[in-house]
Amino acid sequence: MWFNYALEAAILANLLAQIVKVPIRVLTKKEWSPRLLISTGGMPSSHSAFVSALATAVGVTDGIHSTTFAISFCFAAVVIFDAMGIRRHAGQHAAMLNQLLDDLMKNGDFSIFQNPSYQKRFKELLGHEPLETFAGTLFGIFIAFVYAMMIGII
Repeated sequence: MWFNYALEAAILANLLAQIVKVPIRVLTKKEWSPRLLISTGGMPSSHSAFVSALATAVGVTDGIHSTTFAISFCFAAVVIFDAMGIRRHAGQHAAMLNQLLDDLMKNGDFSIFQNPSYQKRFKELLGHEPLETFAGTLFGIFIAFVYAMMIGII
């Protein structure tokens, strides 16, 4: 028998979303990047898959009219909005700062930038494009339903 379907579905969706990022990157950008297994950003959004699978699983077990579904739905909405908004913009700012540093180093005598404290690069792949969050959301819903069928809940 299963331990906690909602938790298991959410974790499974998160793990599978992280795993499929690698072959999707190979297919779309011809780039082998196993680091995607443990990084943020990319297609599909594992954060969106995680919270949408949780909300779906809670809806399956408790019903969509339950308070627990309402809580998990609102939680999912905030996480997905954050992945598309604030985290995405932070990544864009990081890319701009990295480019600015590269340009300053290349085009002038800015010896201050030789200081090791200025050599740190910002992580640029933080958030998601709307399509990545949409794909992650659908992926999470799909995994929650498939897992529910596999363990006999529906």
